[in-house]
Amino acid sequence: PDLGRRFAERKRCADLECSMLMCRGKAMRDFKGPDCRFVNFKKGEAVYVYYKLIGESTELWAGSVGSDFGYFPKDLLEINHNYSNEELELPTDVSLTWGF
Repeated sequence: PDLGRRFAERKRCADLECSMLMCRGKAMRDFKGPDCRFVNFKKGEAVYVYYKLIGESTELWAGSVGSDFGYFPKDLLEINHNYSNEELELPTDVSLTWGF
């Protein structure tokens, strides 16, 4: 499928808006992403995960380091706390709103 600028068609989130934290981990090594869609971090920094891509790009998760948000390779994260065991599967191109 043509994903355009998307990395995957589906993602796993803790809630319908993908705004709740799924887990937190520690960066196992430095990472500098190839473009502005990625979040950069240093070894030992805390990384907060908001959603996990599934399908074509299962190696990428999305999260934050400080006030920066972006994608990063999941293999660079050592999970040390799970916030939610619930995982909802949602399309990556749909943003649900409640009419507010």
